[in-house]
Amino acid sequence: MTDTAALLAAVPGLARHLRPATLLHPYAVPGGAPADPAASRIGGPAEWPPGEPWPHCTARHPEEEDVLPRRAPEPPTAATALVPLARIRAEDAPHLPRPPGTDLLQVLWCPNDHDDIQGERYYYGPAVELHWQRAADLAPATPPPPRLSAPEYLPRPCAVRPEHLLDLPDRDELPEELVRAVAEFAEQQGLEYERDLGRADGWKLGGWPSWHCTDLIPIDCHCGARMRLLLTVESGEDPDLSLGRHGELHVFVCPVDPAHPVGLDIQG
Repeated sequence: MTDTAALLAAVPGLARHLRPATLLHPYAVPGGAPADPAASRIGGPAEWPPGEPWPHCTARHPEEEDVLPRRAPEPPTAATALVPLARIRAEDAPHLPRPPGTDLLQVLWCPNDHDDIQGERYYYGPAVELHWQRAADLAPATPPPPRLSAPEYLPRPCAVRPEHLLDLPDRDELPEELVRAVAEFAEQQGLEYERDLGRADGWKLGGWPSWHCTDLIPIDCHCGARMRLLLTVESGEDPDLSLGRHGELHVFVCPVDPAHPVGLDIQG
């Protein structure tokens, strides 16, 4: 019996907190893209519906106020092209909520810091857009390069090795009685819950977020619903990104309507 299976047997109340997740395990490939252009990937070649304009960010970028006046007489709010962050086929993460009729999620982001896109909740990092699409509607595209970009937000193209699992939350997400039971089991086994039994780390779709740098921060949609984790973007590894102090970015989605604006949080 694995440690996690033994934990669930010893603390059966944990079972209702299990969430399906997919670890992506990105890895660099020769040529910068998977051999199968239809495969899920990080970064890499762009695709977009023919005839539709490529998405741009028009938010204020703190870097622009200092950099752009020295480069060109452009206003700080001029649009900058988004860059592809991830392309995810539905079959590689069937547990993800998605609008009917779609079979592909494209995650794009503005490769610059933003400090005014989360309202009253503090956030300083890239702006993220989710695009739920049909693969059959897309064609190869050549988006314009972003006017300004932070090198740490430009992903090195990678293929992925999806691994499906059931994820357990950090202790901050558990009722107190389960925290005590988990701590007792871990002590008896000579284990640490966060390190050995709980939430899976890495590039991840679904599952639970880490709160290793802050206490639990409830992420609520403007409609009032508690949002759920959709994507964890990890610093380092082959995509060679760096979020915050080399931490991780969490992208949350509304369980009522995935078309609602995303919630964002950086740990690290």
